Amino acid sequence: MDKHNINDFVRGWFVGNFEPSLYKTEDVEVAVQYFKQGDKEASHCHKIATELTLIVSGKARMKDKILNVGDIVKIAPGEFTDFEALEDTITTVVKLPGATNDKYLEI
Repeated sequence: MDKHNINDFVRGWFVGNFEPSLYKTEDVEVAVQYFKQGDKEASHCHKIATELTLIVSGKARMKDKILNVGDIVKIAPGEFTDFEALEDTITTVVKLPGATNDKYLEI
């Protein structure tokens, strides 16, 4: 058994086709991300990948939808979304396929 810590990975991404990664694959990407209240991510989409985001703790807003603990959003390819932590928030994100370099900012 190898022991690791989420802080050893870039922005919480620990499975996918990047370094460092616990399991290197192009099939899927997985992250556990920690946000402080007020943290934001710019609106973006993926042309290939579907993204699933679970709110583990806290409260967030994505494209004018308020998300609470236990809420899961499915973001289809080509669908733009942003993110704002309304409280300190933890998310689990799954992106499939991994689709390296598949992030496009909304202009």
